[in-house]
Amino acid sequence: MNDQKVLGYLPHETPSFGKLLLFALQQIIVMFPATVLVALITGFHVSTTIFASGLATLCFIFITKKKIPLYYGSSFSYIAAILSITKATYGEVAADILISEAQFGIILSGLVSIAAGLLVKRYSMSMIEKVLPPTVTGSIAIIIGLSLAKTALENITNSYALGTEMNLAWVIAFVALIVTILCSIFVRKGTLGQLPILIGLLSGYLVAGVITLVSKYDFVQFTLAAGNGIFTVPHFTFPKASWAAVAAIMPIAIATIPESTAHLCQLDLYVNKLADEKGMPRGNIGDLLGLNLIGDGIGDMVSGLIGGPAGTNYGENISTMSITKNFSVKVLMAAAIITMLISFFTPLSAAVYSIPNAVICGISIYLFGVIAIQGVAIINERHVSLFEPRNLAIIASILIIGLGGSYLPNGMIPLFGLQAPAIATAAIFGILLNLLFKIIEKIQTKKSITQE
Repeated sequence: MNDQKVLGYLPHETPSFGKLLLFALQQIIVMFPATVLVALITGFHVSTTIFASGLATLCFIFITKKKIPLYYGSSFSYIAAILSITKATYGEVAADILISEAQFGIILSGLVSIAAGLLVKRYSMSMIEKVLPPTVTGSIAIIIGLSLAKTALENITNSYALGTEMNLAWVIAFVALIVTILCSIFVRKGTLGQLPILIGLLSGYLVAGVITLVSKYDFVQFTLAAGNGIFTVPHFTFPKASWAAVAAIMPIAIATIPESTAHLCQLDLYVNKLADEKGMPRGNIGDLLGLNLIGDGIGDMVSGLIGGPAGTNYGENISTMSITKNFSVKVLMAAAIITMLISFFTPLSAAVYSIPNAVICGISIYLFGVIAIQGVAIINERHVSLFEPRNLAIIASILIIGLGGSYLPNGMIPLFGLQAPAIATAAIFGILLNLLFKIIEKIQTKKSITQE
């Protein structure tokens, strides 16, 4: 097959400079809302969080030798643990001393991911899959996508008043959503075929701008640019030793390992499919889990060192790559560099912030749904039988614990006096249930051999 006829870029491929910038901008747009939201919730400085996201992404890419195309953004799994240290109120920045203490816990949590990565590298991938089979990783991917459904719709329901304003917001959202969907399906050639999300966003933004001009509703605002000058250095803070922060934050890193595994499985699946379409050799991204976890840990340590929250590889960016078939590592490097520049230049920040929540809602509906569908694809690709009671038990338990817990306050499950992250709790339960089945199976096998 002639690879020039196939739309898309494999990790080692590089688009032309103009395309590179457009594709990078698209990646920034999909990660920006969630990354900023974590900062607003936890009391971290927004500009610092943005800068840390870009810097940690670059470090991740270099640590993983440019083999894994993933973007590092702020993780929701750590929110409750960080809040227990910063005591922040939504939208207000916490005291520097509290942020510094949280940073110490975040840095040490990075050591957990690195240690896990070294253990994974020590053993074969087949051994790892016995602990993290597709019934677990696929189910976790489904939860990650579906648990974000509430977040997507809250971009409208919490941002606009009932009545005409909210009705107009839904119009903007549906314009962004429908244009994105139509472009991703019917525009399949050339550069435009790889920019459905950016095109959908610009369409929604245009509609929002027109409504702002002809009505009393200010959907598009540039208020952040006022009085801040052109150039503003992010507010960097440095860690301060706090064992309370370590106790609160460090254990979360263990619970996020299945999430990182699910992301890598998703990526491996779609990159290999593109390689097949191009008639090129398949990659080995699925075998790089250990390296991925080490990169995650380094990302957390880098982010924590300068005043950013703990992070993870973003499913939003993975779904964007799968929709556009653009897995170029150079695109993500460009996105990281531009993100760091945005944190310094107020007009650039204002331009991104001016994107109405209604537009973000429309785009998110599609992106978050794709994340969930990628989980289904993992289960399907690995030929997991849904008629097998053991598989049903693992998948069903993970889905209900993860989804049900995600709709509790802050996505945390009250458990033995602790606040356990829903997705992590579901993953751990699924892993333990799978191991229990294997132990029982071994016992039954031994008994049958003895009886013979």
